[in-house]
Amino acid sequence: MLDPLDRSTPPAPPDPAGPTFDAPVPRDGYCWWYVDGLSDDGAHGVTVIAFVGSVFSPYYVRARRRGAADPLDHCALNVALYGAAGHRWAMTERRRASVERSAARFAIGPSGVAWDGTTLTISVDERTMPVPSRLRGRIRLSPEALVGRTFTLDGHGRHRWTPYAPRARIDVEFDRPALRWRGAGYFDSNAGDEPIERGFARWTWSRADLSDGSAVLYDTERSDGARDSLALHFDRAGRVSTFEPPPVARLPAGRLWRMPRTTRSESGEARVVATCEDTPFYARSIVDARLRGERARSMHESLDLRRFASPVVQWMLPFRMPRALR
Repeated sequence: MLDPLDRSTPPAPPDPAGPTFDAPVPRDGYCWWYVDGLSDDGAHGVTVIAFVGSVFSPYYVRARRRGAADPLDHCALNVALYGAAGHRWAMTERRRASVERSAARFAIGPSGVAWDGTTLTISVDERTMPVPSRLRGRIRLSPEALVGRTFTLDGHGRHRWTPYAPRARIDVEFDRPALRWRGAGYFDSNAGDEPIERGFARWTWSRADLSDGSAVLYDTERSDGARDSLALHFDRAGRVSTFEPPPVARLPAGRLWRMPRTTRSESGEARVVATCEDTPFYARSIVDARLRGERARSMHESLDLRRFASPVVQWMLPFRMPRALR
């Protein structure tokens, strides 16, 4: 198997670059910037994804059926809060007229993300679904070190992943709902030149903070049936190295939709601490496993793109992901 570092693009010297929000995205393609965080006391969690060409948009799927579609007509900020204050979730898709992009800023309707060279700031002003309520606040993420190395996920270079900050500090402050906490964070980006379901059948991903840095695991199954695994360690200075992927550890399927879940653990066993998202094609979980000789708590996701593409799921999605009229 080709070493993952041999199919990655190292950052330009002397320092890795931060995110560039106006990078070109081809028709039918996508780019997203992802942030997650867990509070120091373990009581709260957050995920944020800013999409150009929202990969899970039923409207983008329909547009592609009519011909090559413009990803800027399908942008969204997905925000999810978990924990003691309750589960809040928002994802409203917006058209090109409601989107502004520059190298340092990406505005999506009333919300946006901005990078000043040292801190990522996310301004949130959204309506939750399926029960409407206001979601308004600010999230600041400060990387411990920047990586910026880009990895090919599909073997062809059409789908790429850039872990900007595998380890960071995050500050979350909302007034709707009233919420304030600090914790450990993470920041990366994915980009593709074609629909994600064209490249992959399914994948699992997880990231965990360790005593000597952090670890990221990726297991992918491509649409042609080929499988691949990434097991990467990032030290506290942002230097990256590979390690042998631990054995597969099976996890219980999601309770509602029976979404399959697996991870990797040196003991061959792992435990679901909490299920954050349980959907027909996607599950987000907090998982306890053994990595690089220590117990680690991971943010974990399972994605099944064959389920996503099914007509039933496509019919259901608009009830969770509204599209703004302008």
